Amino acid sequence: MHVDILAFAAHPDDAELSCAGILYKAKQQGFTTGICDLTQGELGSRGTAQIRKEEAEKAKHILDLDIRVNAQFRDGFFYLDEPHIKKIIQIIRTYTPSIIFINAPEDRHPDHGKACYLVKEAAFLSGLRRIETITNDSVQKAHRPDKIYSYIQDKYLEPDIVVDITDVWEIKKQAILAYQSQFYNPHSTEPETYISTPHFLQAVTARAQEMGHKIYADYGEGLITHQKINVKDIEFLF
Repeated sequence: MHVDILAFAAHPDDAELSCAGILYKAKQQGFTTGICDLTQGELGSRGTAQIRKEEAEKAKHILDLDIRVNAQFRDGFFYLDEPHIKKIIQIIRTYTPSIIFINAPEDRHPDHGKACYLVKEAAFLSGLRRIETITNDSVQKAHRPDKIYSYIQDKYLEPDIVVDITDVWEIKKQAILAYQSQFYNPHSTEPETYISTPHFLQAVTARAQEMGHKIYADYGEGLITHQKINVKDIEFLF
């Protein structure tokens, strides 16, 4: 099936923390949306791969996503090499997204920057017909997304675009809190981590408010462009 916007994420919960508001807003406006998690987040100090899978499925329903798939890469040990690139090409050609969201180009977690450049390169190569990928015993057609945007994660990066998500902020919060194994839970007996403290969720709220402040809105999500935006209709400037 064709998905208008497909968000790639190194780990389940990356997209929820960074672009869930945009995805849900797009769905409300009639676009098809999806998330491709590259790994199961199995190296996380809390929860398990199975628990993360269940939480990701819950978040999928909250965000009303059309698809959610997992590339089954090894958490922490995926690289910019041919097998990983060809797997992402196969996914891009399966869902033919017009827009893809990718991880931040640099961030606290090294997987995020790796995922950014891995998916970006795969997106270009996906448009080359001489690179052959097969699904369901059929050769896939070449497809290259029209636009690539990086979402902003833990490290502050200056956005090129800020989307007002004030009207869907509560949905974004629900999607984040679907990951009860990862974020603040006073009843958890698992080790405390950087993201499991109440201060982390406060920082997520503060970041959304900071982005919103840039456009005089209550809450926003920032995106970084990987190419200049082609404006054909002057109405866009208004």
